[in-house]
Amino acid sequence: MGILQRYIVEELLKVFLLALISLTTLLLFIGLGQQAIREGLGLIPLLKAVPYLLPNALRFAIPGTILFAVCNVYGRVSASNELTAIKAAGISPMSLIAPGLVLALVLSVVCVWLNDVAVSWGHMGLKHVVMQSIDDIAYGVLRTKKSFYSDKFSILVKDVEGDLLIRPEITMAKSGNQGIVTISAATAQLKSDPEHKRVIVTLTDSRIHSTGPEGRLFEHPGSFVTSIPLEDPTAVDGIREASHQPMRRIPAWQAKMANYHQQVSQVLAAKGAACMVTGQSPPADDPTWLYWLNEKEWSKIQISRLKTEPHRRWANGFSCLCFALLGIPLAIRGRSNDFITSFFTAFLPVLLLYYPLMALGVDRAKDGQWPAEMVWLGNVVVIAIGGWLLHRTMKN
Repeated sequence: MGILQRYIVEELLKVFLLALISLTTLLLFIGLGQQAIREGLGLIPLLKAVPYLLPNALRFAIPGTILFAVCNVYGRVSASNELTAIKAAGISPMSLIAPGLVLALVLSVVCVWLNDVAVSWGHMGLKHVVMQSIDDIAYGVLRTKKSFYSDKFSILVKDVEGDLLIRPEITMAKSGNQGIVTISAATAQLKSDPEHKRVIVTLTDSRIHSTGPEGRLFEHPGSFVTSIPLEDPTAVDGIREASHQPMRRIPAWQAKMANYHQQVSQVLAAKGAACMVTGQSPPADDPTWLYWLNEKEWSKIQISRLKTEPHRRWANGFSCLCFALLGIPLAIRGRSNDFITSFFTAFLPVLLLYYPLMALGVDRAKDGQWPAEMVWLGNVVVIAIGGWLLHRTMKN
């Protein structure tokens, strides 16, 4: 590496690292605040959640900070006429531009890895932290509001004495939207069981009412222990978390999901054949029939999501290279020492073009309306604009 290249790399790294630390810290605190509000996590669970939130904060911070760094450094270099001096000495300006692009390329690969880690390890780890603390979260909310609601279950109580819930009424949905289960008791105690992804409930003088096609009523005088699943028990080998698998495992999960889709289709075909034999049509309000119809549509969408997911992680990661390719020529052409102006000049097309096109491609691809490769639409457009601007800049 020559003196000029080393100079550019050092300047880029100084600005990049300082901005990265600041922005990552800010995003980390925002993520912790969101978890505290949404999940009701206390201080200790929040501290446990920091390692799992860090990859997520970094994957959003790095593309923005590399754009900020190249706008800052190349804007100053251009404003101080260093590029003009280099041209006059017979040296190609590409010798100064190439280090920024190489650094962005390296960071793109790092970002692909961070996207993979954040969506898989980070998501699962954060979910485990919440499961470990679900009883503490519920107790904390119940003591103040006398009611607790989550996406898996809800609890209403008359009072809370220590870890004893007085006159609780617990409601949870049965798997497959086939009704709900309502539990009322004189007292109840909650204890999380993250290993089995459930909450163990110890009831006293309880009454359990199950609605749906097989609705039943149970009464249990004295003590009775049951559990509330925190995941859908109908999930095949955790298949409902398939989109949160590491990329190396996604091909295997695609095969599992395709197999599950085929099984659901066979169940519907068998039910349809049985109806034809009896000369009847499936009732429109039959919850079992509706459940399998929903599962067929759901599994079809999940197959599209699994095809899209690797492209999304790679495209998100390589936004670093796209932003640098756009930011460098804009900063050079701007010839301004004001790095804020240079940054927002480059960030505006990113905001108006890259992110909307990226979101459009991801949404359409996940729904199966577009090929999974369309996730790269935002990257291609920004690279085309950046490449054209760079070519014009080199000619001037």
